[in-house]
Amino acid sequence: MSVSEMFAALQGALGQDQDIREEIRKVVQALEQTAREILTLLQGVHQGPGFQHIPKKCQKAREHFGTVRTQMESLKTKFPADQYYRFHEHWRFVLQRLVFLAAFVVYLESETLVTREAVAEILGIEADRERGFHLDIEDYLSGVLTLASELARLAVNSVTAGDYARPLRISAFINELDSGFRLLNLKNDSLRKRYDGLKYDVKKIEEVVYDLSIRGLNKEATVGAGGEK
Repeated sequence: MSVSEMFAALQGALGQDQDIREEIRKVVQALEQTAREILTLLQGVHQGPGFQHIPKKCQKAREHFGTVRTQMESLKTKFPADQYYRFHEHWRFVLQRLVFLAAFVVYLESETLVTREAVAEILGIEADRERGFHLDIEDYLSGVLTLASELARLAVNSVTAGDYARPLRISAFINELDSGFRLLNLKNDSLRKRYDGLKYDVKKIEEVVYDLSIRGLNKEATVGAGGEK
């Protein structure tokens, strides 16, 4: 094979790779748009009477996740199944955002932490990497850390809305989450930096709880804790 033939073959391979990346990019853009729609919907819980509409917002968000599953099915067809990590960077950010959104919905519904397997099911992908397009553990953990930041914000807005019991429950949840992360030996630099931010979320929520205590509102919250969430 001549040099010109060799480079012609290389050019063909490069062109094919670029075509794959372009197809992936189009689907990822659609996923990002759906993620923005879900986020916009869920942000309503932070506003005024938003707490009263949590069930409806969660139900609507789950309907949007139906669109996510369809888009994920399309994404799976855009690249060879054995080259997940070769193209992973293209969808890594939006997948982490979707993990956060799924985790936020589950928390709003039940005030529990969603499992990686449950998130994978919500998104229409696998939890086991051996079965194809899957939810990477680090992507799951990154989404969970974003949830922590969102809950810190929710704790503050709960007080503004006159819901004094919710920050106490959020505080207990975040402290348990922090304890869980302390069990992990995180070596990924990006994930480690994200985890370092968790201590600020813990501190922010502790300040909210402390303020409630100083104002004597924590007693009222404790009395009403057994009521409707």
